[in-house]
Amino acid sequence: MTLKIHIDESAAPYEQVRAQISEQARSGALPVGYRLPTVRGLAESLGLAANTVAKAYRALESDGVIETRGRNGTYVAAAGPAAQRELASAAQVYVERVRRLGLDQDAALTAVRDALRAVYGDN
Repeated sequence: MTLKIHIDESAAPYEQVRAQISEQARSGALPVGYRLPTVRGLAESLGLAANTVAKAYRALESDGVIETRGRNGTYVAAAGPAAQRELASAAQVYVERVRRLGLDQDAALTAVRDALRAVYGDN
């Protein structure tokens, strides 16, 4: 999964960046937790001014499409209620930790199932 943005002469570049990232996040082409390029990196790759991309990122953050985590970068945010956003964020942190530990997907899922069973029983 990669961010795909095409800039043409049809509209303001800032609006094209905003609309295309928003659509890709909404459609799932960019999953929750996907790390977006830096403002400068994206601007450079698209041949745009950094301020243009920064304006688009600010609008996307205001709309709740992306979230900036300080020096850690900018990520696609979870849509929906606060609890869903928190759940998606916690899942992303867990996945990153699993990767750092060198574990595979099966081990990660088994650990989650075991933890859920411990709390909720065998439902």
